[in-house]
Amino acid sequence: MTRTLHKLSDVSIKAEKKPGRHSDGGGLYLNVSPSGSKSWLFMWTRDRKRREMGLGSYPVVTLAKARSKAGDCRAAVEEGKDPIAEKAKEAEPTFGECADRYIASIKTEWRNAKHEYQWNQTLTSFCETIRPKRVSEIKTDDVLKVLTPIWQEKNETASRLRGRIERVLDYAKVKGWRSGENPAVWRGHLRNILPKRQKLQRGHLPAMPYVKIPVFVRRLRTAEAMAARALEFTILTVARSGEVTFARWPEIDFDKKLWNVPKERMKAGKPHTVPLSDRATELLEQLSEARTSEFIFPGERKDMPLSNMAMLMLLRRLKVNDITVHGFRSGFRDWCGDETSFPREVAEAALAHKVGNEVERAYRRSDALEKRRKLMQAWADYLEGTTSTT
Repeated sequence: MTRTLHKLSDVSIKAEKKPGRHSDGGGLYLNVSPSGSKSWLFMWTRDRKRREMGLGSYPVVTLAKARSKAGDCRAAVEEGKDPIAEKAKEAEPTFGECADRYIASIKTEWRNAKHEYQWNQTLTSFCETIRPKRVSEIKTDDVLKVLTPIWQEKNETASRLRGRIERVLDYAKVKGWRSGENPAVWRGHLRNILPKRQKLQRGHLPAMPYVKIPVFVRRLRTAEAMAARALEFTILTVARSGEVTFARWPEIDFDKKLWNVPKERMKAGKPHTVPLSDRATELLEQLSEARTSEFIFPGERKDMPLSNMAMLMLLRRLKVNDITVHGFRSGFRDWCGDETSFPREVAEAALAHKVGNEVERAYRRSDALEKRRKLMQAWADYLEGTTSTT
């Protein structure tokens, strides 16, 4: 391999028309085909055998870039390595790329898309500082920068996020992209650095008094965000956030004014049918006219639903800081008990709560839907400012 380098120039390369290989030195050649197209080759000798490897076409790969690639190849040859084998090795990804690949490799284990969405959401929204870094460069300080801001305020989310980061980094180690101890491991490591997490308090979640909800709903309708539409629908149907954010258009029966929630999204693991009030149906019809996704409430990312935090963040933007989205269910239940004559079991059924034993539930199954339809319409009327309560 000749050591005379840089024989070619940009001018000579552009002017060169003679078919064949034209040496730049150091094993780098410009190959000109009979048709006039040009490409780069790196050639070397191993065990008395001539070998060559393509480096890309010209001018997509410039002279400077070709020389850089050839330099890497020469270094590999001098170290006794095979440049072709080195090129074939999978390049080390960033943490973000590694996380995406890991999720793709395990998503078949999950029952529904909710888990994939939650993994994507946490490993994207909370990991902005580490996603661009090479996965081998992630250290304990990097993990702490992600976890510390949310460790006490969002302790359950932070704990799950730590576990997900640990699994991504374990995956990277198995793939050969990093070595050594996992900086996200809990026992014997982060457990000695992060403060003890606060235990979750059991009991009712902060709720808006039902007398204030109609005024809030009218205010909500002035907001243009998709989260506002989702939150109003959540209040109208007294559903849980996850049931709403992952709602898809095929679940809606406009003719019968029903929303059929599959068992995979229900807390009890059983399908739930929600009678739609006039306002809930109207809201869906408006969204349907401009639908761009299979999800009723699409998020900013293509083919993904609204973030599970979007409605809560909307409340905070509206300066409603002392309640949760889930708390609207409590407000509805208080309204049922204080202001209406609907039976307790009808209200509980609207909330998808189990009531009574199997015999009682079987007895009520035939007429519960229409009773709930009347209840949901009465709730919608109350939110509009009318007083239908029977």
